[in-house]
Amino acid sequence: MKDLEKIKNIAFDLGGVVLALSLEGAIRNFEKIGLRDARQRLDAFVQQGVFADLEAGRITTEEFRAAMCQMTGRDVTLQECFEAWHGYVDYVPQRNLDCIMRLRAKGYKVCLLSNTNPFMMMWADSPAFDGNGHAISFYFDKLYLSYQCGVMKPDEKIFRMMLEGQQATPEETLFVDDGEANIKAAQALGMQTLCPHNNEDWTLFPEIKQLSGSIS
Repeated sequence: MKDLEKIKNIAFDLGGVVLALSLEGAIRNFEKIGLRDARQRLDAFVQQGVFADLEAGRITTEEFRAAMCQMTGRDVTLQECFEAWHGYVDYVPQRNLDCIMRLRAKGYKVCLLSNTNPFMMMWADSPAFDGNGHAISFYFDKLYLSYQCGVMKPDEKIFRMMLEGQQATPEETLFVDDGEANIKAAQALGMQTLCPHNNEDWTLFPEIKQLSGSIS
């Protein structure tokens, strides 16, 4: 049983947790721009190659675009890169956003800890994110994004950056992520964790209901 009384800080993953993720959508969109082996190159949890370079902040969006041009053999635009990455987005469940706001109203520090990239955040941190004119930053106290931090989960460095930024200890932190490797890394540092399946309704988890005050 988790020691929920200690929790002061809650960190959420983005894809598969805050928003419903579609790996197949991303594969389709990258194939549309000419990346024939998109299925072999893309992942639902941790990217590899040039995709990882972008998400770790090692290359710029322009350098990524240039790599796509080389890999597809055609002139790929930045807009096409944006649309390809946006294929990962299935939809944003309102229940998730409502739950996050309830947790904040209860006084918890609530942050986002995500492996992501500038193309995804062009959409997520814009008024188009929730369909109601609010960017993702409206819902969180702070965003810890891999490409800005210069490191990706499950590297412990990004977890330590989050803990320092939130001024929280591992024992005071609940980390919610659908990636097993990320969960294990957080547990190794002493965090409490929840690991919903990709796109599972974690708002119904007893721990979340207790923290958010939604238990009847």
